[in-house]
Amino acid sequence: MEAENPLLLRLGLPIKQHQFSLNLRSLHPEVTPIATLPITKDFPALPKSFFARPAELVAPDLIGCLLVKRQEDGSFLWGVIVETEAYSQDDPACHGYRRRSPSNETLFGEPGRFYVYVSYGIHHCVNVVTDRSDWANGVLLRSVAMPGEPERVAAGPGLLSRRFEISRGHDNSSACGENELWLALRPFVLNIPELVTTTRIGISQAQDLPWRWYLKASRSVSRRARGDRMPAVHRAFMPTLEWQR
Repeated sequence: MEAENPLLLRLGLPIKQHQFSLNLRSLHPEVTPIATLPITKDFPALPKSFFARPAELVAPDLIGCLLVKRQEDGSFLWGVIVETEAYSQDDPACHGYRRRSPSNETLFGEPGRFYVYVSYGIHHCVNVVTDRSDWANGVLLRSVAMPGEPERVAAGPGLLSRRFEISRGHDNSSACGENELWLALRPFVLNIPELVTTTRIGISQAQDLPWRWYLKASRSVSRRARGDRMPAVHRAFMPTLEWQR
C-alpha cells in the first residue's frame, strides 16, 4: 500500500510511504540525481499546522526535511533528517504514558515545539511535539545526514544533539523558525523519498510497534532493519554543501 499526504501535496512536497522498497529510478527515470540540485538559502520553516497531526503521520513526513541551526557568526548548520520514531501517550514507551510531570511537560504542550530530554544522564535527545495540547505525542529525531561531514557524525539521537549543540535549553522552543533552531521544508529533489518502515530501537516496551522510519538510500541511519543492507557509497544519498547557494 502507498499513500500521499494531502498536507505535503498542498505544500508542493508529495511523499509516498512504502512498507517495502521500490526501485525509484525505474518509476521516475527523469528524476535528477539528488545531490546535484540546489535548495533555498533561507531554509523556510515548516508551519505549525504540519505538526498538528498524530506522531505516526508526522514522523515519516519529516524524512527528507531539514534540521537547521543559525550559528553565532550568522552561518547555517544544517542536515537532512533521515531517521525518525513516533511516540504517543497511549504507547507504553512514551514518556507521557504513566503521568504528566515537570520533566515531560513540554510533550503535553502545543505542537511544533522541541522537546529535549537527557537519556541515561548523558545524551540529549531532541523531539518535536505533535498532534494536540494536553496529549503527549511527539517524534524523536534519530539521525541526520550532514553535508561535507562524515556520514555517521549525527547517526543516532545523542550524536545528532551533540553535533548541533542541542541541550535542555532548547526544550519548549519553537521548531517553526522563531529561534536559532528550526525544522525546514524538504527540498523538492527529495519529494519522493523511499522509506523503510520498521520497529523502534532502544526501548523495553511496545517493541513490535512499527513506528520507526528511515531513508533507505542513506548511510547515516543509526540502525538498519534486519535484512536491509547498507547502500554502496556510490549509490547512497548524501547532501552536499553545493545545495546551499
